[in-house]
Amino acid sequence: MIERVLRSPLALAGALVLCAFLGAGAYAGLQVLLPHAQSDRAMHDYILAHPEVLMESVDRYNERERTKAAKEQSDAAQKALAAIGARVETPYAGASAGNPSGDVTVVAFMDYACGYCRASLPAIDQLVRTDPKVRIVYREIPVLGPDSVVAARWALAAAEQGKFLAFHSALYAMDGPSTANIAASAKLAGLDIPRAQAAIKSKAVEDELVSNGDLGGKLKMSGTPTWVVGKQVLYGAQDYAGLAAAVAAARKPS
Repeated sequence: MIERVLRSPLALAGALVLCAFLGAGAYAGLQVLLPHAQSDRAMHDYILAHPEVLMESVDRYNERERTKAAKEQSDAAQKALAAIGARVETPYAGASAGNPSGDVTVVAFMDYACGYCRASLPAIDQLVRTDPKVRIVYREIPVLGPDSVVAARWALAAAEQGKFLAFHSALYAMDGPSTANIAASAKLAGLDIPRAQAAIKSKAVEDELVSNGDLGGKLKMSGTPTWVVGKQVLYGAQDYAGLAAAVAAARKPS
């Protein structure tokens, strides 16, 4: 069969197209599956009779490409992380939790309109309860609209008053960062409202949001939440087991 393909320019072109679409491995696999095929027609008929072969090859190709892209993203983020240094672990005012002198810092980039961020909160709470040596640093990165930006500004204003966690928890307990929910959360957290209103317009708060956006770009963030734990960058919602494993890895001697 190989000789037939090589002798026929049309068949050779078709084989090359097939290899490009499925990968050389898949094409070779089809040849193994058809040891007695004497013509291109036999291969054509086999594929029509077994279309799942094509779908399996496409699925494998797509999975390989996703794995490759994820590795490239992770490698680039880790290189950036080495250059960023301690900057990413330095909280804005009081935007932190856990042990201030902890041996491992978990950095959480979050948006108050992000459901995946909200879903990750129990994991953070459990980690803090069960690991007395962990420090959590929260970084505001509002990427989901104007309400997210306003909420992030108020969260940073709350951090300046030492009431970040109270505001953070109150707002996430509500159904999104609407104007009414932000105001209610500020009240529940006991913020000095005039002071907070001044803070949300300050250069310090603006600079922090710009800085967080810059960090997110360097870390190849594609959404929230994103995490930095030691030398690892994690993307997406995390459960307790995932965060605990990352912390354990960060504690291992390099």
